[in-house]
Amino acid sequence: MGKFPVADKAFLSVIICKKCKARNPKGAVSCRKCHYPSLRPKKVKRKDAKGGAK
Repeated sequence: MGKFPVADKAFLSVIICKKCKARNPKGAVSCRKCHYPSLRPKKVKRKDAKGGAK
């Protein structure tokens, strides 16, 4: 992702609320903002390969 692997690891150690998209700490059971119980891990953005066919 970025230049600093330590920062990338910390950035991806959050979980996202499926309802309001708020960031929550790793061990959360429900959203800190709206208290919705359904959370998902943060998605990893992958860089596309250069020179792909169009």
